[in-house]
Amino acid sequence: MTNFAQLFASFRNCRVAIIGDVMLDTYWWGHVDRISPEAPVPVVVLKHKELRVGGAANVALNTAALGAITTMISVVGNDADGQTLMGLLQEKGINTSHIIQSDQRVTTNKTRIMSRNQQMMRLDAEITKDIDTSTEDQLLEQVKQVLTTEKPDILIFEDYNKGVITHRIIEAVTTLCQQHEVITAVDPKKKNFLAYRGVTLFKPNLKEVKEGLNLQTDQVDLSSLQAVHQALQSHLHHQVSLITLSEKGVFYQDGEDVRIIPTHIRNIADVSGAGDTVIAVASLAYAVSRNMLLAAEMANIAGGLVCEEVGTAAINRDRLLEECQLLLG
Repeated sequence: MTNFAQLFASFRNCRVAIIGDVMLDTYWWGHVDRISPEAPVPVVVLKHKELRVGGAANVALNTAALGAITTMISVVGNDADGQTLMGLLQEKGINTSHIIQSDQRVTTNKTRIMSRNQQMMRLDAEITKDIDTSTEDQLLEQVKQVLTTEKPDILIFEDYNKGVITHRIIEAVTTLCQQHEVITAVDPKKKNFLAYRGVTLFKPNLKEVKEGLNLQTDQVDLSSLQAVHQALQSHLHHQVSLITLSEKGVFYQDGEDVRIIPTHIRNIADVSGAGDTVIAVASLAYAVSRNMLLAAEMANIAGGLVCEEVGTAAINRDRLLEECQLLLG
């Protein structure tokens, strides 16, 4: 039986590096009482503003919330939003010294207009083209520094298709991690889906798998998902597949160890950010235990817990510990 108190305590000795697309999530909260006389749209009377971190930064927030020593590697704009984002990360004890501020980019900022926990509108400010060769060089230099000086136990690729993670970055960073014997985990998106060759843990959701492999099937059973793992492995030559199945739970395969883990019933408020939590918890648990069943079970619980919150939110360490002891102990 797993001693979860001991396991969670060991997270504090785990070093995690995260590379990917960071973003600022801005929430304008208000209420709606009428429709505009100028156009058939609701008038939102704004009450307060809230700033959160999103994308790869939310993965860092989750690993830091669990106690891991966390370093963020990314590119943001040389702008006020970039400074705000780094400040929010620093407040949580996350190392931001390897985030590049570029005059060629703007910091991604997703502004959501909210009323009664419903999203009325979203405004995105961003540049999504790939970073240029010069910025790639700078980013790879930061990765080398992190691997040499901070010696992470695991590096997570968090790809949101915003241009920070390019094919060159994927190939070079994966090779560097293999040389330094660092585990790699990936939360992919469609653009670079089959570029992550040789990584340790590959975590798409079912929709991303269907798009990435051009699958038409709607079957979600053990044999069909094993076939998906084999198809992925023929392209990626990776070790572990961890596929999230929405309300049906998660599937994983690590060699001959294969399973579908059903979800736990929750009161779902918002699914945004759940994938960030799943990759964070799965990566951290696997880095510490090398037990994929345990990592998948914990990630499954964590993903459900954060769906009870509105907007992107980091996992609550104490609540996750309590749930793991209750459901898995």
